[in-house]
Amino acid sequence: MATKRQRETAKALNALTPMIPFNEAEEVKALSGQKHLRHLPVSIAVWLSLVAHIRHTQTDYDALLDDGYDRDAARHFVADDINAVLTSWRATRLVDTRDSETESGLPDPVED
Repeated sequence: MATKRQRETAKALNALTPMIPFNEAEEVKALSGQKHLRHLPVSIAVWLSLVAHIRHTQTDYDALLDDGYDRDAARHFVADDINAVLTSWRATRLVDTRDSETESGLPDPVED
């Protein structure tokens, strides 16, 4: 039986990205349930987890870090790639490439 937060997470993720593949959705839901995100509203935890998941699994972000780019520069360079994935999943929200909207002062759910 799913907890209330797990049900809310699934609902928020489905509303945000209705065409996300099942396996990707399961990974994002697991990320959003991490301890350091539990104090956040579900919608924010899901968004941060979704963007971090795409950043690490669908882009060259980690390779850019390995090449010596700092986090902000690497995130800037992969923002369009993240938005392409979000668009393919029919997301209702995209990463704003004009600022670091995904930065919240919280650790990256994947990097933790």
